[in-house]
Amino acid sequence: MRAVCADVETELVEFNGERDHIHLLVHYPPKVALSRLFGSLKGASARRLRQEFPGHIHTYLWGDHFWSPSHFAASCGSAPLEIINEYTENQKRPH
Repeated sequence: MRAVCADVETELVEFNGERDHIHLLVHYPPKVALSRLFGSLKGASARRLRQEFPGHIHTYLWGDHFWSPSHFAASCGSAPLEIINEYTENQKRPH
């Protein structure tokens, strides 16, 4: 993930995941189109997972695709990293 981010001139700050989705904290300049970043991350990770787990991956596909076509992005501006990490950790707790 870090190399993919570097290829599109962004910096991966934090990375975590759950069974059905991942959380990325990425620092990116305004000139970077988020759709390009998401496409690169999804494409590279899907290729890697298909290479590492060819017999197991089919149970996780969305049709012929590993990732869903959707994504979510939120801007955190200059919020301290501790606040962002706390927010991400709280996503794992049922409300």
